[in-house]
Amino acid sequence: MISAHLPTWQVVLPLICAPLCVVLRRTQATWLLSLAVSWVSFAIALALLQQVAATGTITYFLGNWPAPWGIEYKVDMLAALVLVLVTGIGSVCIFFAPKSIQAEIPGDRAYLFYTMYLLTLTGLLGIVITGDAFNLFVFLEISSLSTYVLISLGDSRRAMTAAFRYLILGTVGATFYVIGVGMMYQMTGTLNLADLAERLPAVADTKTILVAVGFITVGFGLKLGLFPVHVWLPNAYAFAPSVVTAFLAATATKVSVYVFLRFYYTVLGASTFDKLPVNEFLLALSLIAVITMSAVAIFQNNAKRLLAYSSVAQVGYILIGISLVTATGVAAGILHIFNHGLMKGALFLVMACVFYRIKSVEIADMAGLGKAMPLTMAAFVLAGFSLIGVPLTVGFVSKWYLIIAAIETQSWVTAALVLLGSLLAIIYVWKVVEVAYFRPRPDGATAVTEAPMIMLIPMWVLVLSNIYFGVNTDLTVGTAMSAAKALVGVAP
Repeated sequence: MISAHLPTWQVVLPLICAPLCVVLRRTQATWLLSLAVSWVSFAIALALLQQVAATGTITYFLGNWPAPWGIEYKVDMLAALVLVLVTGIGSVCIFFAPKSIQAEIPGDRAYLFYTMYLLTLTGLLGIVITGDAFNLFVFLEISSLSTYVLISLGDSRRAMTAAFRYLILGTVGATFYVIGVGMMYQMTGTLNLADLAERLPAVADTKTILVAVGFITVGFGLKLGLFPVHVWLPNAYAFAPSVVTAFLAATATKVSVYVFLRFYYTVLGASTFDKLPVNEFLLALSLIAVITMSAVAIFQNNAKRLLAYSSVAQVGYILIGISLVTATGVAAGILHIFNHGLMKGALFLVMACVFYRIKSVEIADMAGLGKAMPLTMAAFVLAGFSLIGVPLTVGFVSKWYLIIAAIETQSWVTAALVLLGSLLAIIYVWKVVEVAYFRPRPDGATAVTEAPMIMLIPMWVLVLSNIYFGVNTDLTVGTAMSAAKALVGVAP
């Protein structure tokens, strides 16, 4: 029965189709193939979410080898929600891609974009769905190596430099992770995540495990853009092709946060925070990130770099929720994983439309675009509202739960700094709005028209998703709360 094999098809489908893009080469054919794979993957993710909601966690043994001897795929509510996010964003971005790629990637390299996109999708989905620590490393490398190529595909030398810096730091992060996993294997004799969770308590107080936890924390801290090891992120987002930036900003760091969350709450267990001050350390770094990175964003002159620093601050919001170690806090973090993917995907697609028309994302060059590109800039305003946390948007929902969680734990400073971060977001979003709507186009500037419909439709799908899930929160809040209670160990 096909439905029984959906977990493996989620990973295998984009993996086997990626080499076909190299064989086909023709841009139109590779785009259609990637589009079909993305939307089928999205349908599979939705089916898995529905199945998990109806029957509980799905466990799939590859080759019918039971864990821990074989590789296990596991889909619970948290994994299902992240699968829907990754495949949904990928489906929208790939629909958006042709015109943007035509403007930013040389024609003879366009097929490489689709190949690397499918490999990145494979890696991200595999990371989410696997129940094996070493298999997770394999998928991490698949997604990372293809991501480095995606970033370097732009025709700017700065894209190559940004990709190289990301490669160096990403390799360090992956190395730290695999060293930590190796230490855990040495002490427990297993790589299966569920089996690790059972065997670790017996050796949890040994120095080897403590060092392993440190290595894994630093490794994924690098991957998810945790302050202060985020230095690769601003250049990678600013100089990558625009559609690449939109896809990665909405998915890659969110998947890394997911793994971070999974390791601490599923493998190590929430009780780890009682033994180690990791949550206090994370909370401090996250609060610093929210304030300092939001402040740095205010002084950026390049809109993509502005949004990149904003992403580091938004990762801070997610980790604040995780570090509060309560059901409400973890639910707020999970909510912001999903919600931030929607808002940043929309904002970077806006920047892709802007670049397509004016060949720049410098804020000064966007003067008068409010009139010249009304649909595009209206999308920026609405997605910007979500980033700020205006009511009736997804940004408000996750920040609301984050503040509630902070108040529940009497973390008044945390609640105040979350609000301050939103006030700073008003300033850097207003920078773009003020130039686009209240400054005229320069005299003699080339006439600008609205972006093509094939770019506007997917962009507005994400923008309207920010509103829809901000009003109808049954799916997101219900799923996040259910997943959080399971992770923290609270009865549903």
